[in-house]
Amino acid sequence: MKPLFLLIEILIILGVTIKTIEAEKHSKKQKGRNVTAQVSVNKVKQYLSNVLEQRKPINVISKKENLLENKKNHHKLRRKGIRNKDLWKRNEDHLENQAKNNFTDEGDQLFKMGIKILQQSKSQKQKAEAYIFFAKAADLGNLKAMEKMADALLFGNFGMQNITAAIQLYESLAKEGSYKAQNALGFLSSYGIGMEYNQAKALIYYTFGSAGGSMMSQMILGYRYLSGINVLQNCEVALSHYKKVADYIADKLEKSEGIPVEKVRLTERPENLSSNSEILDWDIYQYYKFLAERGDVQIQVSLGQLHLIGRKGLDQDYYMYLEGNAAAPQNNATAFKYFSMAASKGNAIGLHGLGLLYFYGKGVPVNYAEALKYFQKAAEKGWPNAQFQLGFMYYSGSGVWKDYKLAFKYFYLASQSGQPLAIYYLAEMYATGTGVLRSCRTAVELYKGVCELGHWAEKFLTAYFAYKNGDIDSSLVQYALLAEMGYEVAQSNSAFILESKKAKILEKEKMYPMALLLWNRAAIQGNAFARVKIGDYHYYGYGTKRDYQTAATHYSIAADKYHSAQAMFNLGYMYEHGLGITKDIHLARRLYDMAAQTSPDAHIPVFLALMKLETVHLLQDILFFNFTMRWKWTVLDNTIGPCWDLFVIGLIVAVLIFLLRNRYG
Repeated sequence: MKPLFLLIEILIILGVTIKTIEAEKHSKKQKGRNVTAQVSVNKVKQYLSNVLEQRKPINVISKKENLLENKKNHHKLRRKGIRNKDLWKRNEDHLENQAKNNFTDEGDQLFKMGIKILQQSKSQKQKAEAYIFFAKAADLGNLKAMEKMADALLFGNFGMQNITAAIQLYESLAKEGSYKAQNALGFLSSYGIGMEYNQAKALIYYTFGSAGGSMMSQMILGYRYLSGINVLQNCEVALSHYKKVADYIADKLEKSEGIPVEKVRLTERPENLSSNSEILDWDIYQYYKFLAERGDVQIQVSLGQLHLIGRKGLDQDYYMYLEGNAAAPQNNATAFKYFSMAASKGNAIGLHGLGLLYFYGKGVPVNYAEALKYFQKAAEKGWPNAQFQLGFMYYSGSGVWKDYKLAFKYFYLASQSGQPLAIYYLAEMYATGTGVLRSCRTAVELYKGVCELGHWAEKFLTAYFAYKNGDIDSSLVQYALLAEMGYEVAQSNSAFILESKKAKILEKEKMYPMALLLWNRAAIQGNAFARVKIGDYHYYGYGTKRDYQTAATHYSIAADKYHSAQAMFNLGYMYEHGLGITKDIHLARRLYDMAAQTSPDAHIPVFLALMKLETVHLLQDILFFNFTMRWKWTVLDNTIGPCWDLFVIGLIVAVLIFLLRNRYG
């Protein structure tokens, strides 16, 4: 099914990675993603020979045992005088199927062991050990293990990125009908990463992936039909794709409440890449714990939620009684006790908790009237989950008359705080025209917001850490996949990485055109910085032909719609020099002033630009008023050079420094 040497290579990399992770615990820099490159060739050869030695005896013994078994069966059949060829064939087929089943069972067991280790792991070393089990299971033909290994090779888990090997595995898996492999091949084709850049082929892969059940492919197709990317724009088709994913996400959300993943913008926080807001500082945690022990109910609940799901660097520490789990059995009486204590202090979460107990009849008889009362009290305090529950009661008619207007009101209030299920039900109402005028576009936008809460959004964290640790290729692949799924933040982050030209997985000449494409997609979704970037690319001719007129158009959109100070400044410069638009000194001066008023950071550049503009204007009025405009610019260009305006700015700065030194000297 696949080359044996490929999986052996994977085992080598994983084994070496585990050893180096252990060694690096005492290292200050901890550059764990680059360790595989530092391992000596001798160690790799030694590990390879060990793997081969371990595999040889097993293979030889199993082959000998099978041969002896077959001979014994053959002799038995002869002694009994059985000459029936059909019976011999059935016996042979039975032995072959039995061997195949044993082979499959062993692969399944190894895969399950890897999953168990992965779920329980708290360190990189333990996670890497899980992938050794996946590699062994993949070697036995386990398709799920092969998918895990292909993903690890694509995204660079534990420093083992090898896109060529990943593609080989994906192609093998695709032949077996793996929808995950179909989606991955579509993604790689759409960017031309390790494969030919082919949007038509990518669309085919995505179509097969979505038909097979890939939620990612569904989401990608939804975004493509919404935006008209290599397909005719079709809101209804986009709605169909997004709804399938949103239904899946809503079902997950109803079972367990999650915390949204922070989406760090690389364009806005380049100086803070060493920080990690997803990890709770230990001193802050101790302070929160102190407040919780002193009786701060809000902090108690917040820490309880963080320990419940093991986020922000905290170990999972279950002590939640409403739903119950492996660590703390579900206990309605205890839940009622603590919710009542919190509710008596007017805490919204306690009130909401009591409402849930009465709504679902946990520890108390079902009582919709009591549930409604507590939900209303919690909703009045602005608790979004209670607002959602009220909306759901009126939407479904649970204990109250159906009232879609009230349902819409409470869903809308909850959605303003980002309550995901409220957003989902708003999308349902707009999609079906229930209680509101039907709007396909609004429904799609709402569904899209729900879809972006899927577990795949966790790649924002791994991509960010990869970038912070200097693993640019791994970071880019992860951001690029999220960008393909329609995440605006991922689109701008991918473009930002591409234009830095630090990535090695794409040819240099492809980086600017691809970055421009991604900036454009981010701009369409409302990113003002991306809109300015598109103007810059057309102004300088990055990834496209130099086009001042198109640059001015994009700067105008960013200035008028988003009040971007950078766009105002750039547009002012273009009006000052008549680049792509009619020269207008007065409008240039006005745009410079607007840029300074919009952003304090623009004060110094605007001051220098205005000084240069006024100086040139003064020279025009006093010294050269008898000469034609063409002659004046020709003299300046011939005498000082084409960049004479920069020379004037430098001269102004020098004069200002001289005056300041004389004043304070």
